[in-house]
Amino acid sequence: MDVIMPQMGESIAEGTITKWLKQPGDTVERDEPLFEISTDKVDAEIPAPADGTLLEIKVPEGETVEVNSVVAILGAAGETVSAAPAAELAAAPAAAPAAAASETAPAPAQAAPVAQSPAPATPPAPAATPATPAGGPPDAVEKPYDRYSVEELRKTRSSPVVRNIAAEHGIDVTSIQGTGASGRVTKSDILAVVESGAPGSAPAQTPAVPAPATAPPATMPAAAPGEGLVIPDLRIPPYGTGERVEVEPMGVMRKKIAEHMIYSQAVSAHVTSFFEIDLEEVAKDRRAHKSEFAERGAHLTYMAYICRAIVDGLQKFPYLNASVMGDQIVFKKDINLGIAVALEAGKGLIVPVIHNADGLNLFGMAKAINDLGTRARNKGLMPDDVQRGTFSITNPGVYGGLMGTPIINQPQVAILGIGVVEKRAVVVNDAIAIRHRCYFTLSYDHRLVDGAMAEMFMAHVKQFLEAGGIQ
Repeated sequence: MDVIMPQMGESIAEGTITKWLKQPGDTVERDEPLFEISTDKVDAEIPAPADGTLLEIKVPEGETVEVNSVVAILGAAGETVSAAPAAELAAAPAAAPAAAASETAPAPAQAAPVAQSPAPATPPAPAATPATPAGGPPDAVEKPYDRYSVEELRKTRSSPVVRNIAAEHGIDVTSIQGTGASGRVTKSDILAVVESGAPGSAPAQTPAVPAPATAPPATMPAAAPGEGLVIPDLRIPPYGTGERVEVEPMGVMRKKIAEHMIYSQAVSAHVTSFFEIDLEEVAKDRRAHKSEFAERGAHLTYMAYICRAIVDGLQKFPYLNASVMGDQIVFKKDINLGIAVALEAGKGLIVPVIHNADGLNLFGMAKAINDLGTRARNKGLMPDDVQRGTFSITNPGVYGGLMGTPIINQPQVAILGIGVVEKRAVVVNDAIAIRHRCYFTLSYDHRLVDGAMAEMFMAHVKQFLEAGGIQ
């Protein structure tokens, strides 16, 4: 049985294997943790799909592969795996992409390692590409991909979308010097070549592809997640000669979060609205039921009330529970709330999802929040736990923050930020009173959600919570 790289979210195209928990020859049971992966949305243990023996590990630790790529093989005890695939890889590097799910998919185990590898052992044109990335130390150990030619490496370091555009315009993708990570040819690169009218590209007036004659080369808004979007290198180093600094590489999750956030800001027209909401009635109800919920196995927090208010608001304002697909609107029939969970400082965050949140009462909501938060911090999330979110919530207030302007979690169109809940002196019925208050910030995509709709949505959430959050 093939063990594949699972998809950990709608916009996730790849994942990095950070640790193998079993080694070839080890016996595994179904649902027993087999390996750990890291993406921009989750850092999780992946269970074995069946009982058996781990016969072969196809993707070593530290390598990044596309979803649905085969990363290992399970079989019966004593069974062996044919050595033919390894021999074919050494003898015919160009055939490596055949291990992917389709003819157009890139070879699953090449994108990440190439960034650290030396120049190919037998390069046909060694001057065409740098031997190593800037500042990257050479690797003394030869790997299968060391035998690939420069042209083959460039081909495998491009996505199916890029290769389709190249084929449509008669362009040899291996002739393009990519600007992505490790020379990856990005969508921006191929569209720039098309626009320039380089040999082999289609004429500008060809009706098959809209000609960007009056527009600059495609930039990040035109790119899609997984299309080689990277953080550009600084032209001026952030430190000078003699400065006392310590430099360490970003972790896999941190790099992917950075890419995803840059993409979100580029593709969505971000606008943020601010509300101050009185939570005094919620505080009273929470004090009255906190012990009862604890006895039933759930820690009752303000978040449970807020999630209930969000669900009620999304039912009345479905545009905030939708996505933009080109010039079409995709309305989600389910309400799936993603709640950001911070990991160890600097290590990133995870956004597990409460599916069908509209079917939960206050107790069910509190229990779901507790469960997902605990499993997120303990790497106990399953692939389904981070997929199909329709609206996200982030809670910087847990650290004392008053408010923030969160970035939308694509492909959603809104995200709510919650500030600290604290007692404040306010005017109530022409008198000074001490009340539990909180600042709420809603970031929304102005392509779909107008200011009036966002304000009405937040006004509804405010009314719901100020009435006690128990409607």
